[in-house]
Amino acid sequence: MPQAKTLTPRELRRVLDSIASNSHSARNRLMLLMTHWAGMRVGEVAALRIQDVRSADGSVKHEIRLDAAQTKGKHARVVFLSDRLGKEIGLYLRHIAVETDSRPLFSTQKQSAFSANTLCQTMNAIYKRAGIEGATSHSGRRSFITTLASKGIGVRVLAALAGHRSISTTQAYIDVNDEMKRSAVELAA
Repeated sequence: MPQAKTLTPRELRRVLDSIASNSHSARNRLMLLMTHWAGMRVGEVAALRIQDVRSADGSVKHEIRLDAAQTKGKHARVVFLSDRLGKEIGLYLRHIAVETDSRPLFSTQKQSAFSANTLCQTMNAIYKRAGIEGATSHSGRRSFITTLASKGIGVRVLAALAGHRSISTTQAYIDVNDEMKRSAVELAA
């Protein structure tokens, strides 16, 4: 089975534009951006609670501390949020009704938490609706890692951001593209 497609900024914009014209646009936009801008796994996104992203004073946290039960490898990790993603989270929190901080950050149409499998199917449907061939629920995570690698971020930092325990795992995520090759040869001249 081939690896999930990495998206270009233009393709990501196309997906976000497609999301904007469908139901649950605010929810779906943020779920997708959590994978593209923070490199989170779909299961981690599904496991998020409001208290994971919002401080007691109501401000958006700069870091998400995932406990072992919320991660794939059962190893707690910290997800760092960019200012841009923090603003998206703030917009979303103002959009939803929050009864308690312990409730899921993202709810299905039936107002229950997403399972990793249901969120995976939702993401795949979002990409399909946008007409992005080869994109899957893992595309955001691969795009995140590849984008940072193309900007010169070292593989050890990438592994830490991705929550990988081995840099060889991280290296498999990096999709080498023509722009990366062009930039590399310019450094040699």
